Amino acid sequence: MNPTQITTTKELLSSSKKIAIIPHKNPDGDAMGSTLALAAYLNKKGHEAVVVAPNEYPHFLKWLPGDSDVLFYTSNTGNARKAITTADLIFTLDFNHFSRAGDLEAELDKVSAPFIMIDHHQQPDTYAAVTYSDTSMSSTCEMVYHFIKSLGDEDVITADMASCLYTGIMTDTGSFRFPSTTATTHEVIAALIKKGANNDQIHQNIYDTNSESRLQLLGVALSNLVVLREYRTAYITISQKELDDHKFQKGDTEGFVNYCLSLEGIIFAVIFIENKADRIIKMSLRSKGDFSVNELARAHYHGGGHTNAAGGKSDESLEETVAQFKALLPTYKEQLT
Repeated sequence: MNPTQITTTKELLSSSKKIAIIPHKNPDGDAMGSTLALAAYLNKKGHEAVVVAPNEYPHFLKWLPGDSDVLFYTSNTGNARKAITTADLIFTLDFNHFSRAGDLEAELDKVSAPFIMIDHHQQPDTYAAVTYSDTSMSSTCEMVYHFIKSLGDEDVITADMASCLYTGIMTDTGSFRFPSTTATTHEVIAALIKKGANNDQIHQNIYDTNSESRLQLLGVALSNLVVLREYRTAYITISQKELDDHKFQKGDTEGFVNYCLSLEGIIFAVIFIENKADRIIKMSLRSKGDFSVNELARAHYHGGGHTNAAGGKSDESLEETVAQFKALLPTYKEQLT
């Protein structure tokens, strides 16, 4: 944070306030780790802070400290709306445009309270009084650590806050293997472990909780793998029937796309997941090197994210979406090869 941002933030937090903290729709480990850690910090500083999530998040994150206090707009609409409309200050974390907040977008559009944005994605919107945006950061959780430190409150971080922040950094860096993992990231991780984050237990909580049905779904996904060597590309499709047949729970397909990227010679990977309830095909895109899936997702799939990790969606059928994707690849052949 720069000096002006720090000064403005301190002014906004100079007296006790009601604060709503919003993650993006379908929140992941970074979104929930950052919001829960920030809520705990603000409450310890004398504020009345609550996390208002657009919808539920994966079961393997339900152990996070503070989980039981989260208000879900989908299942507790009245209290969630009240928390936003009566807030004196609103934080938006791990997204930078109201459209990423799902059904909460309409609520956020109406409020008059000032916003503070903390986010590491590209092309932030301009709605916030304080826009702490840094695309070089590994995760929003790493940014929340720096945010607290910038306010002179590093000593306020508890073991529970550290566990939340560690979780988001670990999941958003692919267990510290993505290019966004820097020396500073490791310094933050070391500080969080010193604060009480149990790295071994956190890893088990996130990665060692597979059900039989999830592993069977992974088998189906890998059997659907298609490799396009001429474009150094691989993709996976999963239909709604395949999800239903394997008792799909939110978060079960997390990380599946990375199996494509693990193939030798492949630098571009996509997973297409049918969602009949929302009438879309959800897409996760990953890449290696300087091929920007963020630019591709923004240009063609109503999405975006980072250079090497992005999301998108299609309103066409699964078959049509895949056909259009394959027809698009020649446009990018020079970049891919």
